[in-house]
Amino acid sequence: MAVPFFDITRQNQSVKNELDQKIAEVVASGRYILGPTVADFEQAAAGYCGTKHAVGVASGTDALHLALRACGIGPGDEVITTAYTFVATIEAIIYCGAKPVFVDIEPKSFNIDPFKIEAAINKKTKAILPVALYGQAPDMQNILPICQKHGLKLVEDACQAIGAEQGGVKSGAFGNAGAFSFFPTKNLGCFGDGGLVTTNDGRLADEIKVLRGHGSRKAYLYDLIGYNSRLDALQAAILQVKLPKLDAFSRNRRKNAGFYAQNLKDLTQITLPAETSGCKHVYNQFTIRTKDRDKLREHLQSKNIGAMIYYPVALHLHKAYEHLGFKMGDLPETEKAQTEVLSLPIFPELTEAELNEVAAAIKEFFS
Repeated sequence: MAVPFFDITRQNQSVKNELDQKIAEVVASGRYILGPTVADFEQAAAGYCGTKHAVGVASGTDALHLALRACGIGPGDEVITTAYTFVATIEAIIYCGAKPVFVDIEPKSFNIDPFKIEAAINKKTKAILPVALYGQAPDMQNILPICQKHGLKLVEDACQAIGAEQGGVKSGAFGNAGAFSFFPTKNLGCFGDGGLVTTNDGRLADEIKVLRGHGSRKAYLYDLIGYNSRLDALQAAILQVKLPKLDAFSRNRRKNAGFYAQNLKDLTQITLPAETSGCKHVYNQFTIRTKDRDKLREHLQSKNIGAMIYYPVALHLHKAYEHLGFKMGDLPETEKAQTEVLSLPIFPELTEAELNEVAAAIKEFFS
């Protein structure tokens, strides 16, 4: 049996009639950029995330960039974040002219270690950008007081974690702003690129709306130097169909994670992902750790079972970011994780037979 790492076509097929109808409505309307379809989705997304405002943009990368810029991050500033994330996290900081400053991760959650943040703060520090890696919110209980103590902005990279919770608060509702991606592999995915910024700050929401539309509030009058980062109405229509089903998708992901946890718990050679107390993990990825990672991946591939490495080389070790001044040995937990992590198929539409196939193949390898 071939088990794909991810198969979006199954989900799309399950809502095909609704998608076809909604897409046809947008096509017939002639309103393809922003417009009422995007506004309706923004309102629904804000309600879902528990924020006053949500602004649709062209991608998760743009959501991070525009959120930081609207928070006043600019040249000469420093933003504390993690090197164990997708590259967009630090691209967004650099686009603002600011410098990413890396703090090591907590090894169980893979998220930034809040107890190492304060040592990285100096007079240039203006914000903290924690990442909700793999679908679990970072330790906001300890990060928020640091921001308050030092007067720092907090922008959440929640691109992998829509619907995740900590203490009953959803990702994207903790700080000054939250950034989401709707890339097709995300828990809420569209048919291309799409992004969203959530915030409770009306001024910030307004500035992001101006920035996404070339810096203009009124046609051909420009208040700011802006960007072309508008969410397409067709993508918003697809997201409108899927958003009411997101909690069900997340329940299936958590159910699949529970299956793996139960069936792999006796394997001492692997470490299963830990769900932090008080958190609701939405498992954009189900990531195990093992010293035999590369050989295990080859074994799974030989059985046509998909498995991926997120991320094989942490960002502080890439040629493009040598100028940031970090080197091998600076982030030991991050550097250890990059050699051990392996993500297993977790998407909502996996069958029980496929889950059994994955578990059996892993047991076979370690036997």
